[in-house]
Amino acid sequence: MKNLFFFAAVFCCKLATASPDSAKVYFQKGMDEKAAKRYLVSHNYFTKAISFDPTYTDAYLQDAFVALEMRKTDLAIAQFNKVLELNPGNADAVKNLTDLHYSYRQYAKAIELAKKCATCLTANRIIGMSYYKLEDYTQAIKYLNLALKQDANDAEATYTLGRTYLDIEDYKKAVPFYTSAIKLAPEKNVWSYELGLLYYNIGDYKNAGKYFESAVENGYTANNDFKENMGFAYLYAGNYEKGENMILDVWKKKPGNTQLIREMADVMYQQKQYDLSLKYCQMLMEKNDKDGKALYQAGLNFIKKGEKDRGQQMCDKAIEIDPTLAGLRSKKEMPGGM
Repeated sequence: MKNLFFFAAVFCCKLATASPDSAKVYFQKGMDEKAAKRYLVSHNYFTKAISFDPTYTDAYLQDAFVALEMRKTDLAIAQFNKVLELNPGNADAVKNLTDLHYSYRQYAKAIELAKKCATCLTANRIIGMSYYKLEDYTQAIKYLNLALKQDANDAEATYTLGRTYLDIEDYKKAVPFYTSAIKLAPEKNVWSYELGLLYYNIGDYKNAGKYFESAVENGYTANNDFKENMGFAYLYAGNYEKGENMILDVWKKKPGNTQLIREMADVMYQQKQYDLSLKYCQMLMEKNDKDGKALYQAGLNFIKKGEKDRGQQMCDKAIEIDPTLAGLRSKKEMPGGM
């Protein structure tokens, strides 16, 4: 019995001594298979190494890298987290977890990790982009500016900073960042369209048309809404033929949309193109001879053209048809309040 206990103790001692050595052997096999890009085999060896030494940080780390190669991101996250348990300051684990949580849209966690990653060159970028996604625009502006100081050629960060200013309705600050982003990535046709809308909103219709055209040139699909915006930008910029043709093309596809024609009449009136405005008033009245608003606006056009009596008679007739227009008489306003 005494000898049995003695041999058992010796055997256990040998196992304890063999485990770390075995872990290293399997770890090296895993590294060899990883280098050969046999990732599943490599993973199995790293798992074996960890079974011999559950505190083997490098084995967890390399297994996480292999998991990324196999697109097993859940496994990669678990292994990187294990690395941080064993070595809280491990830069590789922090960086990769930051990227993974950001890609999974877990923005709060991505921010938390990025702020701990002193060696991460993209930390400010990820923090800024994450704050934008979380709609914390003040922090987004702060960190995106820091990111652009590190890399002024980062098109996505530049665009996101412009978009941040757009979302807080600071349009003039948004414009230069949009412009820079488009120079860096002209193929991003949506950015060009958004910049066109920005210029439209601040009343710079010439540049609005320019960036609408750029969006189309770079593959943006010009649907009806796009054509309406582009067409009205042309009209306000004084390019009447282009604007009319574009909007009328939309109208032909939905001829029941009288509001589109009414807006055309309004724009032409604002642009002092009274004959063109009259043309669209006439189109409205041909569709509905009881359209008091169209008749009233036609009267205003004649007044502006110098035919005051004729115009006034038309306005009076329009008020008979639609008494709600009476309040406009003294102000000589259009039905839309323009």
